[in-house]
Amino acid sequence: MKILNLEKGQLLIPIIIFSSISIIIMGGIMKWAQITMQANRQLVTRENAIELAESGIDYYRWHLAHNHTDYQDGTGVAGPYIHQVFDKDNNLVGQFSLSITPPIIGSTKVRIESTGTPVSSTISRAIRVEMAIPSLAKYSVVSNDVMRFGAGTEVFGPIHSNQGIRFDGLAHNIVTSALSSYNDPDFDDCNNNSSFAVHTCLNPDDPSPPTAVPSRTDVFEVGRQFPVPAVDFTSLTNNLANIKSDAQTSGKYFAASGAQGYQIILKTNDTFDVYKVNSQTNPPSNCTNVANQTNWNTWSVNGRTLVGNYAIPANGLIFVEDNTWVEGAIDSARVTIAVGRFPDNPSNRPQLTINNDLTYTNLDGTDVIALISQGNLNVGMVSDTNLTIDAALVSQNGRVGRYYYESDCSPYNVRSVLNLYGMIATSIRYGFAYTDNTGYLTRNINYDANLLYGPPPSFPLTSDQYSILSWEEI
Repeated sequence: MKILNLEKGQLLIPIIIFSSISIIIMGGIMKWAQITMQANRQLVTRENAIELAESGIDYYRWHLAHNHTDYQDGTGVAGPYIHQVFDKDNNLVGQFSLSITPPIIGSTKVRIESTGTPVSSTISRAIRVEMAIPSLAKYSVVSNDVMRFGAGTEVFGPIHSNQGIRFDGLAHNIVTSALSSYNDPDFDDCNNNSSFAVHTCLNPDDPSPPTAVPSRTDVFEVGRQFPVPAVDFTSLTNNLANIKSDAQTSGKYFAASGAQGYQIILKTNDTFDVYKVNSQTNPPSNCTNVANQTNWNTWSVNGRTLVGNYAIPANGLIFVEDNTWVEGAIDSARVTIAVGRFPDNPSNRPQLTINNDLTYTNLDGTDVIALISQGNLNVGMVSDTNLTIDAALVSQNGRVGRYYYESDCSPYNVRSVLNLYGMIATSIRYGFAYTDNTGYLTRNINYDANLLYGPPPSFPLTSDQYSILSWEEI
């Protein structure tokens, strides 16, 4: 038998090869483990950073709940504002840094940027949040009384009444009432007077309760809902005295004119002209108050005298203790014009009237106007046949609408189109048209959604609690 004779060292080469491969593999595994551990540590650190940033947002939301107009972290100086964060054992775990952008005049929308940095780390993460307190301008039309929307009315935006609503136009959003049913005062041209709280007499008439409520998407595109909680109308309209006080302090205040009232013409250069109204337009022959409406008049300016030109005040508040006519345009301005007399006397409440276009230059929330009247808020007799109103219209005790001008008031008895961009809050029944086809034949009411979180100066809010509108990591 032949015996294989292996020389010494022949196994060394494969051992070295396999050992080298093993060392390389083990080194890779160790490197991978090291990288994985570093990545995990970094992931934990990044997670800690975002948690610290979120704690900054939570802290300032708490701060605003206790002082909802302090946008300087209680320091009275510009930020950023840095706070250290400790755990339950009082160990320092990191910090957050806050940068705060306060709201524009009248708005409550605040922007907060919070940057979190863990202790002994260079890793940071930042969050940007927008928060605001919602205003009561959440409806296109809200009323404390029954309402009727006739054929030819088209409404974009939610509608609510604490009483009943008859709607014969087209509603593009939800229509709600605080009641389940009511006796419609206009049932004479409908089949019944006992009606659903939100109903239509557009053919075919709605049945009477307790019959099932038909869908009627030809009238209520999004639907109708009743009963729902009532709107606190007192909160919507009880701040006139505060507006007067703030206007006297740092806004613009006009006492009684000694004449018919004042005319205010807003301008796009952030000023407004004020005229004393010496006389109103006389009604045409035989044009009289046949409907026996309280305070009926033409509510149209005839003679006037210039009082002066004024800058729109920094706080945006103009208060007039007299009848007031408003028109004009604004550009990048936020204004509230309120009229009232104190002490309040129901027989002597001033009225506010719009007869000519009142418009925004910007429809993105940059421009906003509120007109708040202690009495009625009118469109007068001699008004534009095609009238545009960009504003939030509020009547504290009266109605938003137009007086009845019958056929003897021609050519002013019939107007063509009213376009409203904003909202209406009316204490008693609103209306710009009548069943005999007088007034504005077409009424287009478009809700300005910017009013909800960016209302006009001193517009009432729903609460003192901030809601988060947006959250993003930056």
